[in-house]
Amino acid sequence: MNKLDSNVVVQIGIIVKDVEKTASAYAGLFGIPRPEVVPIADDSFANTTYHGQASEAKGKAAFFDLGPVQMELIEPLGAPSTWEEFLRTRGEGIHHIAFKTQDMGAAREFLASKGMETVQQGGWDGGQYAYVDSSKQLGTILELLHFDK
Repeated sequence: MNKLDSNVVVQIGIIVKDVEKTASAYAGLFGIPRPEVVPIADDSFANTTYHGQASEAKGKAAFFDLGPVQMELIEPLGAPSTWEEFLRTRGEGIHHIAFKTQDMGAAREFLASKGMETVQQGGWDGGQYAYVDSSKQLGTILELLHFDK
């Protein structure tokens, strides 16, 4: 693979201190109901690793479907994670831009060949994700999403 298999942005992820408060503010701005706040990375499918080590990383998230791009608000909880590290070192802000991929391994390998290290990965019932640190090359983290269904 000499490129990503998609150039369509599907999600923008924003790290926040208080997901309920921030989701309410965005809902008011957009004139829509606040989406449900849900736990992330806390189920039996998570298998989260952070810098190659098993992690109990968890968070709370709210998802806004805004046309072809979803906005994800993430409040980190507890254990070390890319979310917690971002909030601690940078404060609130845009954490990642996400793309779907059909071949997670090949996409991660391609990005690694560009000097972009996978810093966190995990899954859920129906898919998997990987956060790739491309901040030196692109100014942000890339998220790869693979959906089994």
